[in-house]
Amino acid sequence: MSGSPFNDYLVPTETEDPIERVGYDFGLNRRAFVQVLGAGLAVVASPVTALGQQRRGGRGGEEVRNVAARIHIGKDGIVTVMAGKVEVGQGSRAELTQAAAEELRVPVSRIQMVLADTGLVPDDGNTAGSRTTPSTVPLVRKAAAAARNLLVEVAAQRWGVDRGTVEVRDGKVTHAPSNRTLNYGELAESEDVTKAFAQAVPPDVTIAAVKEWKVLGTSVPRPNARDLVTGAHRFPSDIQRPDMLYGKVLRAPSYGAKLVSVDLEPAKAMKDVVAVQDGQFVGVVAPNTLRAEQALDAIEKTAKWETASHPPSQKLFDHLRENAQGGMPNNSFAEELASASKKLRQTYHVPYVQHAPMETRAAVAEWKDGKLTVWSGTQNPFGYRGELESAFRLSSEQVRVIVPDTGGGFGGKHSGEAAIEAARLAKAAEKPVSLKWTREEEFVWASFRPAALIEAEATLDAKGALTSWHFINVNSGGSAVETPYRVGKRQSRSISSNAPLRHGSYRALASTANNFARESFMDELAAAAGADPLDFRLAHLDDERQETKRLRAVLEEAAKRFNWRERVKRKERDIGVGLACGTEKGSYVAACVEISIDRTKKNYTVRHVCEVFECGAVLNPVNLVAQVQGAIIMGLGPALREEMRFENGKMQNASFDDYLVPRFADVPELDIHLLDRPDLPSVGGGETPIIAVAPAIANAIFRATGTPVREMPIRLPGAKAA
Repeated sequence: MSGSPFNDYLVPTETEDPIERVGYDFGLNRRAFVQVLGAGLAVVASPVTALGQQRRGGRGGEEVRNVAARIHIGKDGIVTVMAGKVEVGQGSRAELTQAAAEELRVPVSRIQMVLADTGLVPDDGNTAGSRTTPSTVPLVRKAAAAARNLLVEVAAQRWGVDRGTVEVRDGKVTHAPSNRTLNYGELAESEDVTKAFAQAVPPDVTIAAVKEWKVLGTSVPRPNARDLVTGAHRFPSDIQRPDMLYGKVLRAPSYGAKLVSVDLEPAKAMKDVVAVQDGQFVGVVAPNTLRAEQALDAIEKTAKWETASHPPSQKLFDHLRENAQGGMPNNSFAEELASASKKLRQTYHVPYVQHAPMETRAAVAEWKDGKLTVWSGTQNPFGYRGELESAFRLSSEQVRVIVPDTGGGFGGKHSGEAAIEAARLAKAAEKPVSLKWTREEEFVWASFRPAALIEAEATLDAKGALTSWHFINVNSGGSAVETPYRVGKRQSRSISSNAPLRHGSYRALASTANNFARESFMDELAAAAGADPLDFRLAHLDDERQETKRLRAVLEEAAKRFNWRERVKRKERDIGVGLACGTEKGSYVAACVEISIDRTKKNYTVRHVCEVFECGAVLNPVNLVAQVQGAIIMGLGPALREEMRFENGKMQNASFDDYLVPRFADVPELDIHLLDRPDLPSVGGGETPIIAVAPAIANAIFRATGTPVREMPIRLPGAKAA
C-alpha cells in the first residue's frame, strides 16, 4: 500500500452503510476502516475504543499494553503499524516503515503507517528533540519482532512442529521439511493469533543486529512521495468537513495589549455570520474566508485596546542583560585570570528568528455528540489533546486529535492555540470550523527562536592551552552550553531573562546560539594563541573520551575533504574559509565553508559548504542526506539575514517580503558526507547538522577580513542592516 492512510479517511461521505457510518463517526471511511481494523486482527465496531483499551500513553510509548496496539495484519497481508509520531517533512514515516518491515521481514510496500491519531495510536511523546530514531524506532521494531515471533509460534503449533524448524521470509511462515507455507494474511484470520497479539511486547525481545539488516540501512523513499509531489496529499490546511464554516480571530494590535471593549453587532448583522466573545477571545465564523474577513474587519473597527510598553529590537540585548535572572554571574577564576599568558572576553548577540514553516497553523474542529475531533498540524498530538481537554473540561475519551503529514514545524508547532481557537468557534457555530492562521499571524503570534546574549571569557597559558572557560547564555537555554573542549576550570551556565517576545523550541534549540558563540570564540582564541583554527581545536579534544573522539573524527574528515590545510595557505584577498564543529543530541557535525566577498557592495556569498555528520548507525541514507541538506539551508537563514525587528510591540517585518528566508540564489555548493557507525546506536539527525553552519561562515569572514564576528545575522565590517 502506498500513500498516507489519512488520505483515505479524513474526508468521509455520509452513507446509510452501517460500517461506513461507524467510520464517519470516527473519521474513517469504509475502505480505511476495514484496512486498519476490520480485515483481520481486532475486528471491532469502534476503532477508538478498541485501541484505547490496548494502549496507555504519556510515557513515550513504553507502556503500550500489547502487540495489537502497534501491529495489525489484514487478510490481504498488509501490515498496519501505529505510532504516535508526526511527519513534518523529516522522514519519520519512511523510517518507521523500514523499522517494521525489517523485523516482520516483509517489503516496505506491505507496510501501512498510521501516525499521530490520538484515537488510534499509542502516545509516543512529542515529535521533538530528535527522539523518533532513538526512542520510537526501537519500540516499533520490538513490537514487530514480537509479532513475527508470535506468528511463527502459532504456525508451529498448528503444524505440530518445532518452532526452530520454521522460518519467516517475505511475509510468509514456512516449514521446509514438510513444504508447508502460511502467509501472514492467512495466519491473521486465526483466533489463536488474535489472542497472541493481546500479549505484552516482551522487554527482552531480540531485534535484528545491524549486520543482519536488509531494509534498515537502505535508502527507502517516502511512502507517500507520489501524493506529495502530485498534490494529492491533504495537509491540515486542506481538510474539509461536511457543512464546514471558516473562522477568524481578533488579534491585539501589539504585544501585551488588552481588549477594553468591542462591539459584535456589525458582524452579527451580516448574513450567516456568527460572532463570539469570551473575555479577551473574539472571533467570527462565516460560510467562506472572505466573508469571515469582512466580519472581522467590521468588529476590529470598534475594538478599543489598552496597550503596554514594550522594548524595541534595537535595545533587545540591553533588555536581556538588565533583566537577567539573578544578575550576570561574575567570573570566579581569579587565579587563572591573574596568571594567564593571554585572556579574552567577548559578547555575542543572537536575535529572535521565526520558524517560518510553509504551512501556517491550521485546524479544523468538529463537535459531535459531546465529543470533539480536531484535525491540525502539530508536533505534539497528545499534548494538543491535553490542552483541549483542559480548555473544555473534557476527558481524554471525548477528544480526538488527528494530524495529517504537516507542512513543516521546525520545533514551532508544539502548542495548541489554533486548535483551541477552532474548537471555540465550532462550539459557538455548532458546525465544523476551519481556522487557518495568515502568514502575518504566524510571524507575529507564533513562538520565536529565543534571542540570546552570550558572554564568553577564557584564559590561555604560554603554550596556548585553555586554562579556564567562563560561558554564560542569557535567555535562549542550555542546549550545548557546555564546551566539548578540554579546558582547565570551567563555568558554563544558562540563565533566564524577562523575554520581550514569546519564544519556544526551535530546530536544535539553544545549541544554534551556543555553538555560534563558542565556535566563533574558539577562532578568536586560536588567533590569540597564534594557532591554526583546526589545530587549536584538535589540541583541545581528548582522545580518551568517546564523545570527543567522535567529534574529532567528523572534524578531521571535514577538513580532509575540504582540503583545509591547502586552502588556508592560499592568499586570496576576497576569498575566506572557515570551519566549525559541535555536538548535540548525541550526534556530531563539522562544517568547512568558503565565502567570496564583494568589498565594494559590502556583502558576501557563501560558495561552498562541506559538512560531515555522524549519528551512529545510519537507518536511511537518502533521508539523512536530505535532513542535513535542509539543516544547512535553514542554518543559512539566520546567518545571512533572518532576524525579527519590532518596535512598540509591533513586528516590523512580518511577511516573506520583509523577512528573507534563504532563496535559491543563496544555496551554495553542498558537499555532504555521512560517517556511518554501525557499532553505535542510531540517534536522530534532524537538528545537529544546523549548528555548525553560522559559526563556520563567521569564521570565514574573520579570516578574510581580520574582524571577528560576534552577532547574527553575519555582516561584513561596515555593512548596514538590511
